[in-house]
Amino acid sequence: MSDLLTNLLSGPVPIEAYLGVSLIMFFAGVYGFLSRKSMLMILISIELMLNAADINFVVFNRYLFPGHLEGFYFALFTIAIAACETAVAIAIIINIYRNLTSVEVGNLDQMKE
Repeated sequence: MSDLLTNLLSGPVPIEAYLGVSLIMFFAGVYGFLSRKSMLMILISIELMLNAADINFVVFNRYLFPGHLEGFYFALFTIAIAACETAVAIAIIINIYRNLTSVEVGNLDQMKE
């Protein structure tokens, strides 16, 4: 029994395993984006979806074109853009909190006044 388990765990990881993890991450991000009311949780959900896309870039590059690094470059570029987007979004959220003392999405209607 342990030889069978060792053989299963010692081989290469199939592409379906990576895509399954990416799919779960992406839909967890979609669920969080649609169901949360806090802007910070929505921002975290967006980051989760971007990370799932990064996993797809790297996995498809690794399995379809093993000698090239374009998928890794796309993933690094996406991570850099996500970091900039997060910095700007957190600055906006801080300003909204200073004005409204809340970061709930439903309270943004008060900004019109």
